[in-house]
Amino acid sequence: MIVAVTGARGMLGSDIEAEMENRGHEVLPLGKNELDITDFTKVKKVLSRERPDVIINCAAYTDVEGAEDNPQQAISVNGLGARNLALACHEYEIDLVHISTDYVFDGKKEGTYGIFDGMSPLNSYGFSKMLGERYVTALLHRYYLIRTSWLFGLSGDNFVEKVLRLSNERSQLHMVEDQVGSPTYTVDLAKLVGDLIKTRCFGIYHATNQGYTSWCGFAREIVALKHLNVHIEPVSSFNRYNVAARPANSVLDPFPLKETLGYLLPPWEDALGRYMEHRAEVDL
Repeated sequence: MIVAVTGARGMLGSDIEAEMENRGHEVLPLGKNELDITDFTKVKKVLSRERPDVIINCAAYTDVEGAEDNPQQAISVNGLGARNLALACHEYEIDLVHISTDYVFDGKKEGTYGIFDGMSPLNSYGFSKMLGERYVTALLHRYYLIRTSWLFGLSGDNFVEKVLRLSNERSQLHMVEDQVGSPTYTVDLAKLVGDLIKTRCFGIYHATNQGYTSWCGFAREIVALKHLNVHIEPVSSFNRYNVAARPANSVLDPFPLKETLGYLLPPWEDALGRYMEHRAEVDL
């Protein structure tokens, strides 16, 4: 199978590229230099030439705060970029894996968000991702739309690295306790994507490591695993200056993932422990 990966230089894209190569697929890594998904002419040119069997779209504008100041850029990448890929995939009969986010929901629901819940994003980033989802689902039948959350991985900056970095500078960290979600290890998500594309069971999926926590709880687990003498002080999101509003509850219900693959991803605490071990091996 020929697998093209957009955003291949990013945190998730690099792990997906490695996973696909480990499975023996012919991988076409497409960073921004190789393919700017906002340019429809270039998208058609590259895909008509390469003709992959599947495209895994990890290219995204992920700066939640920056999207408030520059919503057009977020829409260009997350919305119109997804449209461009969907149109080309339709023309050249290519399957599309599109990665989306928990931030398409407003977080006001009690309980977990399922794949049939309506989208109502609170910020410009979430709106741009919702727009991308709508293009994909309207233009294609052969797609896997995967919503995930709170990603951490070795090939990019993330919350885990932020906490470890700040722990070297301070003895006390203030972390939000009134926003909950599911931390997700990019290595685990990459393996799931590799299994999912074999099923040909197209549709929308929610894929995160099992369980949920707050940013405060996440930070406490990080410092505990590293045996750091740092106090994590819980604070309300109202006490933090952020331009972009964020959902209070973005926990995703995994149905029908187990029914499709036969398994769910491991608990987030287990994933974080493996990340720390891998991190030590590569001497980050």
